[in-house]
This record gives sequence, structure tokens and C-alpha cells, in this order.
Amino acid sequence: MSDNQIIIIGAGAAGLMCAISAAEAGKSVLLLDHANKAGKKILISGGGRCNFTNMHIDASNYLSQNPHFCKSALKRYTQWDFIAEVDNAGLPWHEKKLGQLFSDNKSEAILGMLLDRCEALSVTIQLNCTIESINKLEDEGFQLITSQGDYQTKSLVIATGAMSFPTMGATDFGHKIAKQFGLNITHTQPGLVPFTFDATEKSRFDGLAGVSMDAEISCDGQSFRENILFTHKGLSGPAVLQISSYWTPGQTITVCCLPDLDLAQLLIDQQQVSPNKHLINILKGEIPDRVIQAFCAHEDLSNPLQQYKHADLNRIAACFQNWQFIPSGTEGYKKAEVTLGGVNTDEISSKTFEAKKVKGLYFIGEVLDVTGHLGGFNFQWAWASGHCCGKAIQ
Repeated sequence: MSDNQIIIIGAGAAGLMCAISAAEAGKSVLLLDHANKAGKKILISGGGRCNFTNMHIDASNYLSQNPHFCKSALKRYTQWDFIAEVDNAGLPWHEKKLGQLFSDNKSEAILGMLLDRCEALSVTIQLNCTIESINKLEDEGFQLITSQGDYQTKSLVIATGAMSFPTMGATDFGHKIAKQFGLNITHTQPGLVPFTFDATEKSRFDGLAGVSMDAEISCDGQSFRENILFTHKGLSGPAVLQISSYWTPGQTITVCCLPDLDLAQLLIDQQQVSPNKHLINILKGEIPDRVIQAFCAHEDLSNPLQQYKHADLNRIAACFQNWQFIPSGTEGYKKAEVTLGGVNTDEISSKTFEAKKVKGLYFIGEVLDVTGHLGGFNFQWAWASGHCCGKAIQ
């Protein structure tokens, strides 16, 4: 049986950062992962471009039953700290919209930076390692029975993520360990995930798959302004992924396409200026033809503007700017960027990430009930929670 000072389960963003932080503090670290490669989810993030943090990190960008829990770590390890790591490694990056930071050299560069740091700090990474059981030792510490051998440690960190992207090997392993040791799990569901249409909506918008539009999308008192994307199954795009984290089944989604334009007022103004212009031609000046056909399939748009009442023009404009629908569901964990919910943060120290009632057991990253918005916020949570945990472990 091998005795390591610290064992971390999960070689993703949070686990790698925790290993680096702990090793920098002079601790011996063993990092275990069931996959055949470390950081697989890092590699596919942002379509392989790795949106590694955001310029505008704030606790308001995170969802949790305890909205204050994330504040401590985010203040102790900021976006500027991680940017400094990237700069020190000589990796170029660029800012896109809304403060999103991307690696010029794609995801491989960020993962390579983390793995190089682990190697330089003598972190041992054991891949293809299945955890068969974890048991608490009578005095202190834990015994791990694995496919690669048996280990014991005084400090065990769970950094296994959650259920999003099961094709990458994601599971609820971390939640099961939490339950084994008596910790509560909040309600979990797919987050940052595309919506699906019911049969009626799917038929109505079937011809729009691949069409992207600027929109403001709202639900449950929250709204986001970015593109929406019609798919063969429903609706995706950045704005949709954002609002999905606030949606519960049965709730109505409201979409305002072309939010910078007051379409009803435009039509009314044009009616005064050019009453003989045909309505369809005015709409085509602002909206793609097949979008018009899908949204207004039951409206007669062929007449001159002068033949429409203001109420008609308002109703037609509302087809685009007050479109309401109830999703039939989402595309589930298979397409979800993250898992909403997780280990109840009331059970965890916000300073050290140690379970309050299980000495030596720590939880970091997505396995916790902390979920960021789209745009680099979940990576920053992984970096911050991993760093602070690694420094805190005794």
C-alpha cells in the first residue's frame, strides 16, 4: 500500500490546478483519473478554443443555493492570477465579446501549460485508474482501492466534475462519494444546454436549422442578449445556453429577435412615409425570408402597408419580438456544458473546501453546487477552487 500526502481524484481543470497549488506549497501529490488522458474536457471546451476565463468575474455570474459561497475563492484567486499564469507560460490570448478570453493556440496550449507545471513540480498523474472503493480509516485518512493498486492518504480531494458530457467519461462519481460520507446533494440537472421543441414548434421551425440571429431571451426574471441558433431539435446558441440554467420544465421562454430595433414602430413609420410599399418587402429589409415565413406562416404579408391597421402591424411585429414558447425539454447531459447543483456548499468550508464533518475530505470544481454562466466563468471557478484548496490542505 502506497502512502501519499495528498490524493486528488480527477485530472480536469480543478484537479490539475489543485495539484499545482498543493505541490507549490511543498506537498507530495498523486493525481488519479479513470480516463486515458488528463484534461479531456479542457480540450473540447469552447469548441477546442478554450475560453479559459473572463475579464468580468463576479459572484453574480454564478448560480448556487448559497450565492455567497463562491466569493471567497474568487477573490483569493482572480482572473488576473490565471492570466498571469498564461502570460508567464508565453501563451498568446485574445479577448472576444463580453470579456471572454480565448487561447490563440487553442485548448492544447492551456492543458499543456498545466501538465508542464505538474511535471516540473513532480506531481504524479496516474491515468486509466478506476476507483473501486474509498474507506475512512479508523484513526484518520482514507484508503483507496483502485485498478492500479491500493493507496492511503490523510487528505483526499474530489475533483471529478459531474454528469455533463458523459461521452467524455463524466459521471456522478463525486456525488456518490459525497453521499457515502453523509453529505447532501442539491437538485441536479443539465445546465448551459440547448432546448428542444415540441412537435408543433419543430414542424414550424424545421426549415431554420442553422440560422443564427441576434436576440434577447428571457425567463424567470432573467434575460441574456446574444445569438440564438435554430437546430434540427430546437434552439441553441449562447443566449439559449445562458437562459437554460434558469429554466424549469413548464416555464415560458420569451424571445425578442433584433432587440436593437422597434419593429412595430418601424412598420408604423413606414406606413406613414411609404403607404404603397408592401409589408413583406419592409420585413425582408430586416429579416431573412425563411425566418419571416416560419414566424408568420399564418399572416398575410402581401398587401401594401396602407391596408393594415396599427393593431395588425403590432401583432406581426410581436411574432418576432415577443415570441413565446414552452420548450419540450433540453438535450440533456449529453449536450450540457455543466451540471447545475451538486454537493451542498453548506457542507463545505468556503476557505479550505474541506467537508465540515469529514476531516481530510475536500470537494472542488463542478462537483459542488456552484455553476457559472457561459463565457469562461466555470473555468475560473475551477482555477479558484482548485488553487485555494491546494494551498489550504495541511
